[in-house]
Amino acid sequence: MTERAALPLADYDHVALGDLAHRIRSLDAAGLEALLDHERAHGHRVPVVQVLQARLDEVRAGAPTSGGDPSAPSAQAAPAAGGGSPVQPATSGPVINPPSHGVPTNPAQPR
Repeated sequence: MTERAALPLADYDHVALGDLAHRIRSLDAAGLEALLDHERAHGHRVPVVQVLQARLDEVRAGAPTSGGDPSAPSAQAAPAAGGGSPVQPATSGPVINPPSHGVPTNPAQPR
């Protein structure tokens, strides 16, 4: 059983399944085996085990590893701390009120 601190992906327990396949492409067989052992001992989530096992089989068959950094942050944006929009008043655009129907300066909208 592998401790979390010794895993090749520091934030492994928080990686979304969609990101996992991309994050493990730079791992060698030993790193993949460590993640697979950890997953089987802790969560044993079938889709995660399948992704890890498929990549391990590819690497054992001679597939090259990528040169990426497995500890790089996810491409998906993290949600805002308050659960709301990450836009702040300083970075938001101007307030735009839609025109009312029948604006005299717009002939496409009759009164």
